[in-house]
Amino acid sequence: MTTVYAVVLALLGGAAAMTLGRLVRGPSMLDRAVALDVLTAVVMCGVAAGAAALGAYSALPVLLVLSLVGFVGSVSLARFFSGRAR
Repeated sequence: MTTVYAVVLALLGGAAAMTLGRLVRGPSMLDRAVALDVLTAVVMCGVAAGAAALGAYSALPVLLVLSLVGFVGSVSLARFFSGRAR
C-alpha cells in the first residue's frame, strides 16, 4: 500500500506543480481562477489519499469545507467576470 501511496503523491505533486505554473504564468485572470480551482481539487485529492492510506477518516470535514470553499470561490469569480468585457 505504501508504494501505491507514494506513486499517488508523486502524481499529485506533479499536477500541483503544473497548476502552480499556470497560476503564475496565466495570461488572463480567468486562467488564474481556473488554475486556483484545479489546485483546490488537487489538494482535496491529496487529503483524501492521505486519509485513505492512514485510515484516518477524521479528514472528511476538511474535504467538505474545501469543496464548499472551491465551489463558492468559483461561482463568485464567475459572477464577477460575467459583467466584464474583454
